[in-house]
Amino acid sequence: MHVAALSLWVVNLIGSIAACCTTMSLIPQLIRVYRLKSAHDISLIMFLVFSLGVFLWFLYGILIHSFPVILANGLTLLLSLAILVLKIRYDRRPGSVRSAKIEKA
Repeated sequence: MHVAALSLWVVNLIGSIAACCTTMSLIPQLIRVYRLKSAHDISLIMFLVFSLGVFLWFLYGILIHSFPVILANGLTLLLSLAILVLKIRYDRRPGSVRSAKIEKA
């Protein structure tokens, strides 16, 4: 189906639902990391690359003046960075799985 056949309202609705799904998908992970005070199951490299990608989408939204792209990626970036901060913080605590591996080496 060609986009021109769809009304602009439907196209924006699809984009808004997609943005909500991808942004909200990080909330359960953030809650889990915070409650467990552990993020050893999370790949630091993956979240760094993911956060960079989201930042670039955010920057792209600014450059094309797209409020939905800016909003969705801005919120996603905040959630992603919160998970990264907690990961680094919890991995550096004495007794964490990561710090125990470093101490053994």
